Amino acid sequence: MKKLTFLLTSLLLLGFVGLQAKQYTPKDIPMVRLQDRTRYVSNPDNILSPRAVTVIDSILYALEQKTGIQTVVAVVTGIEGGDCFDFAYRLGQEKGVGQKNRDNGLVILLSTDERCVQFATGYGLEGTLPDAICKRIQNRYMLPHFRNDDWNTGMVEGIRAINGYLDGSMENIDDQEEDEIWILLLIMAFILGGICLGGIAVYLSVRQKTRCPQCKQHTLQRVSSRIVGRNRGVKTEDVTYRCRNCGHTLTRREQSQDENYQPPRNGGGTIIMGGGSGWSGREGFGGGSFGGGSFGGGSFGGGGAGSRF
Repeated sequence: MKKLTFLLTSLLLLGFVGLQAKQYTPKDIPMVRLQDRTRYVSNPDNILSPRAVTVIDSILYALEQKTGIQTVVAVVTGIEGGDCFDFAYRLGQEKGVGQKNRDNGLVILLSTDERCVQFATGYGLEGTLPDAICKRIQNRYMLPHFRNDDWNTGMVEGIRAINGYLDGSMENIDDQEEDEIWILLLIMAFILGGICLGGIAVYLSVRQKTRCPQCKQHTLQRVSSRIVGRNRGVKTEDVTYRCRNCGHTLTRREQSQDENYQPPRNGGGTIIMGGGSGWSGREGFGGGSFGGGSFGGGSFGGGGAGSRF
């Protein structure tokens, strides 16, 4: 009986340990490129779907053929130490990602436990893929999907954006950001201008009301009023003014908001609008196989960017 209890306890402990997410070190990340030079995505925990991996591989293979940039994509549950910045740079440096004479390596890390995405660039890629562009790509194309745990869409759209920027097909990503800033500034200018014009109009209106038609001085003072009608929140009054300078008296009919108005209560409904997001594409390889590749021994600096979600 004791042996059976001990055996069951041991199995439960082993099962519990097995359920814990693995904490990867850079040395633990499988380098799939070494077996197949057309593969770039290391996905040991199967976080990404096979289709998403195929699409990303095809994009990055075309990018390397066109620009020579070597990329490693690592998608894992958790990393040892929890520092995504340090992990991505150590991974790129230790694996020698990028060509040695160009240092054009790129590491893209996604850790779902740390809820972080990190880009790390080699020394030779920092000017081509600036930190600000890395951050914009993450904010615009990846984080909205990652916040909903949609790893496939976030990674595919982010890789497409990187590829578009690096191969020159999406050069206007800077301009898009600048355009958004200018549009925001223009809207703010219109709002401030409207506020200023409104204030001026109110001032002139109030000042006109205080001008005495007899002595032309701005010394009219309201002395009494009489309500003559109310209609849907609008109050009509006969207001009497007297000039403090010459004593002239006049009455004006004026309208203003009725603070005692109670609007009727009507039923209402709720409109529910649905929506969705996703990715699709024709990128992909057939069922053939390719020989293993290698890295060129590139060096990494401090370029890139990271985001939490």
